[in-house]
Amino acid sequence: MRITVLTHNYPRFSGDFSGSFVQALCQEWMAQDQQVDVLAPFDVGYDRPLAETDGVGRVALHLFRYIWPEAWHQVGYGRSMQSDLKLRLSGYLLSPFFFAGGILAALRHCQRTRPDVIHAHWALPNGFIGAVVSRLLGIPLVVSIPGSDAQVANSNPLFRRMARFTFEQASLITANSSALRDAVLPLGAVPAKFEMIVYGVDPKRLRPDSTGTADLRAELGIVREDVMLLAVGRMVAKKGFDVLLRALAQPELHDSRVVAVLIGTGDEWEAWKALADALGVAERVRWVGIVPFDQIRVWYNACDLLVMPSVTAPADGLNVCVPDAMSCGKPVVGTTAAGNELAIVDGETGFLVPEGDPSRLAQAIALLADEPSLRDRMGAAGRQRVESDLGWPVLAQRYLGHFERLSEKRESNFR
Repeated sequence: MRITVLTHNYPRFSGDFSGSFVQALCQEWMAQDQQVDVLAPFDVGYDRPLAETDGVGRVALHLFRYIWPEAWHQVGYGRSMQSDLKLRLSGYLLSPFFFAGGILAALRHCQRTRPDVIHAHWALPNGFIGAVVSRLLGIPLVVSIPGSDAQVANSNPLFRRMARFTFEQASLITANSSALRDAVLPLGAVPAKFEMIVYGVDPKRLRPDSTGTADLRAELGIVREDVMLLAVGRMVAKKGFDVLLRALAQPELHDSRVVAVLIGTGDEWEAWKALADALGVAERVRWVGIVPFDQIRVWYNACDLLVMPSVTAPADGLNVCVPDAMSCGKPVVGTTAAGNELAIVDGETGFLVPEGDPSRLAQAIALLADEPSLRDRMGAAGRQRVESDLGWPVLAQRYLGHFERLSEKRESNFR
């Protein structure tokens, strides 16, 4: 089967997090003997081969330009949204060029290669590009909604109309949280078209491994007696890291040997550092910034548990750090938002607490902090869940089952 993938995020260099989950899915299809082409916008940050081979398949990356000079390519790769709440001005100004360039590139590519299916990540912009090509060439379209696209699609009448056309044309829509599904239903997304499929993890790449963990904890000033909490994500409101900071100040954790390590950057970085100072918890917080994708393994393995305190500001999907940590055998404390319930089994692989509630979050963290055996038991259950349900080999097969059905339906229509 030949699959054309449309995305505006894809790793540009070794260690780049941008679109790493898209690449991981494509590589898994490649490992399962599928032929995969990825169309993505050009970016000056690209420093990598445009083709990847491992002896069992091939992912070909095709970059398209939509404006000149090259430095004006500013759509995607984590730059388009402000705090994941609204599109930046540059995004609005460049959107017409991006859509025109993307449609032309995708149309030319699909006319030449005739893929069995088009898989677009993000309803806008890529879903709309795929919908135009799908309508013109009769190729089945699958649209996946990772998160911010639901907010963008609802931001103005034009984008709402484009999203409606996209969902009407799509044969399958996937989402990684019920909140994201519900956010786009008013835009014409039919519930019957939906399948809940999360962005997963490669259980071979991320696995329990203590190599380098002691050195990392020492560099962070975290001793054996300390309990290391890890939080991974962009510093934007919907990640809820401010709730984690407030939890550290709760009575359950105020005097505990719990240290929070925050990985990521974003628009709320300075405000949240100021909040940590104001709450008196700054000495128990480590602000790490960006960690390259190919180095993240040791951070997951060095921590004692992951905290994902997501809030609906706006709706978000399951963050990939959750299955990543579970794959490394770590328990997860998450909120009942952003698709956490699709991965975390409350009381078995971690705990689910109400969003925006520092006290309940602190209670769950304290319980795990005080019971190492419970952390071990929940971590092992999480690893098992990854192997059975949340690993890319299983998830890729779920997609392929849908793709084959759509391809067969298309062929029968031509008979």
